[in-house]
Amino acid sequence: MATHTATLITGDGTGPELAEAARRCVEAALAAEGGGIEWDVRPAGLDVMDQAGTPMPETTIDSVRRTDATLKAPVTTPIGTGFRSVNVLLRQTLDLYACLRPCKSYPGVRSRYEGIDLVVVRENTEDLYAGVEFEKGLPATAELIETVNRLCADRRVRTGAETTGVSIKPISVANSERIVRFAFEYARANGRRKVTYVHKANIMKFSDGLFKEVAEAVAAEYDDIEGEERLIDNMCMQLVQKPELYDVIVLPNLYGDIVSDLCAGLVGGLGVAPGANIGVSGAVFEATHGSAPKYKGLNKVNPTALILSGMLMLRHLGERAAADRLERAVAAVIAEGRSVTYDMKPHRDDPSAVGTSRMADAIIEKMTAGGAA
Repeated sequence: MATHTATLITGDGTGPELAEAARRCVEAALAAEGGGIEWDVRPAGLDVMDQAGTPMPETTIDSVRRTDATLKAPVTTPIGTGFRSVNVLLRQTLDLYACLRPCKSYPGVRSRYEGIDLVVVRENTEDLYAGVEFEKGLPATAELIETVNRLCADRRVRTGAETTGVSIKPISVANSERIVRFAFEYARANGRRKVTYVHKANIMKFSDGLFKEVAEAVAAEYDDIEGEERLIDNMCMQLVQKPELYDVIVLPNLYGDIVSDLCAGLVGGLGVAPGANIGVSGAVFEATHGSAPKYKGLNKVNPTALILSGMLMLRHLGERAAADRLERAVAAVIAEGRSVTYDMKPHRDDPSAVGTSRMADAIIEKMTAGGAA
């Protein structure tokens, strides 16, 4: 069995304790299958900001480039002010163009739904998240609005530059083609039956309309996979009413962000929602929830999402047996409901709840004792 190299980004807030729990589970899964992993542990986030002057040191980015894959704990993103999202920085710097968000029901997780097994594929690099923005009151914003109004006389910006901020929404043929193709290839490789491509082309005809046109062309190349389209607003309603009708869902960046959280809600929330950001030359696997700084150091938060992200990393590395072993162990611990964190108990003040590290211990015990073999 191969020994893989991986970067472990420890994050901030509760990130370091989650990273340690996930690291131990990944190592145990690989060891049970005769494999191994060498970690390069690297910092990111608020805890390194004062020393490095950036929440994402270049040495950390270099490590992500160099190793086979990266497991990343949560990093705080200030709202409205401060530095831009570390997640967005990594995706754009390394061209991690595909965000993969499986949303799967695990018995024992409280939810209004059962039997959910959806995969959301989100384009990561453009759309409104490209970060091309113009702040209200600046000369550049006034110039932009003036130019837009001159070139698009029938669709004017009718509010003044002193009170109007502008974000640009670029959608390209190349990036649309590769994300839709990623979704169809993922469906084919994982025995999925259908890909639904989502847009709002009835309103945004030249951006979402382009995405729809490209998706239709790609879908025509895959006779073995059903392709269908949905408007984003209808898609949200359909997911709440009839989620069983859907399988793999591919969307532009902003819609993908929203729908991936909606689907996480169908299976119990972000605490059980793993994620991956994948490109041609790299892959970063991360929990989709925040860093929960108020619980920092309390050994309290649920490690499931990051452990399952480690499971996705193992599959990406070709270690399917280890990944399956880890997922079965996680599912078994959740189903038993004994060694789980407070948020997974029927009552959040249940005194039998365990901490982050003890839940990881229980998962490892399942794997090493043969319960997940």
